[in-house]
Amino acid sequence: MPKISKKGEAMPPSPIRKLVPYSEVAKKKGVHVYHLNIGQPDIETPEIARQAIKDCDIKVVEYTHSAGLLSYREKLAQYYKTVGIELTPDEIIVTNGGSEAILFAFNSCLDPDDEVIVPEPFYANYNGFSNSAGVKIKPIMSSIENGFALPPIEEFEKIITPKTKAIMVCNPNNPTGYLYSKEELEKLSQIVEKHDLFLFADEVYREFCYDGVKHFSVMELKNIEQNVVLLDSVSKRYSACGVRVGAFISKNKEVIATAMKFAQARLSPPTYGQILGEAAISTPKSYFDMVINDYVARRNCVVEAINKMPGCFCPNPKGAFYVVARLPIDNSDRFCQWLLEDFSYAGKTVMLAPATGFYSTKGQGLDEVRISYCLKVDDLKEAMTCLAEALKVYPGKK
Repeated sequence: MPKISKKGEAMPPSPIRKLVPYSEVAKKKGVHVYHLNIGQPDIETPEIARQAIKDCDIKVVEYTHSAGLLSYREKLAQYYKTVGIELTPDEIIVTNGGSEAILFAFNSCLDPDDEVIVPEPFYANYNGFSNSAGVKIKPIMSSIENGFALPPIEEFEKIITPKTKAIMVCNPNNPTGYLYSKEELEKLSQIVEKHDLFLFADEVYREFCYDGVKHFSVMELKNIEQNVVLLDSVSKRYSACGVRVGAFISKNKEVIATAMKFAQARLSPPTYGQILGEAAISTPKSYFDMVINDYVARRNCVVEAINKMPGCFCPNPKGAFYVVARLPIDNSDRFCQWLLEDFSYAGKTVMLAPATGFYSTKGQGLDEVRISYCLKVDDLKEAMTCLAEALKVYPGKK
């Protein structure tokens, strides 16, 4: 029997989805599972976007341009202008979700064994994407004590080697919800400029900023325009995860030309997804006002509940729709599996994502979980009650 590749063996499972079989068994037993493990919003996709698909009368669903429909890229450029980013359509490549945009960045800008510095905890799939591209994640630790703020620049300097070719940030951050400030990103730009590195920025949660704080994009940084690659997606912005449409953006013409080779190799992004994405740009501001108010209430519900639980700590993030919480547990993988296999309260339980999968440093995240607050407040209250009761009886409680 032939063996699978070493790359395949090294590919890490998703910490967000690996517990799905256990949740399915729990549901078959009649247990209601509150899914706090995945960033799947329950808010309706904007009507204007859904209507565009209903009104579509295409007789032949053809390939589009490998960079995406020109009309969509033109409208994207208009959208970015409204958030302070000046772009032309030829500086945008439409991708199959933000995931493909990340793969394009790694494959276009990095060689095998090159290193990309990423503050951890970080979006778990960065580990998988780096493995696929043959590059190495070089983690730099952020701390729950200060809400996972950007580590000091001196710490970045300590781990830069001749192999270091890029720094990557997610802003607002998944899994922590931390929102990097303009000042933090300007400090980061100094080290990018000094060492002539690429700066990859995953900004898919741009619209989700709370408490009156505004998002500052890496595309607004001065002096490093040729170093920056912006990675984006419609998935979270318009609650349209299933359309699989993202964007790869750069003012570096060589980077765009190189990424286009990969775009041509996969032929084109999805036609219907682009039609929906283009229409979604006209979503009224009232939609986002409603969404933000909703998420603030959800965040407050989760953060306040966790911080009332004995031995627990949860920072109050200013972006995205996730929190990382520290719990009095021995092993987050074991705890999250136990919640589904052996625990229920009033016929209910919760599904969380163990934070171990959001670190690449072994042994980190053992007492932390990521919680997605994408459910309605009433459901979140029930889920927090379940979590509180679970912590009272968990056999591996610290």
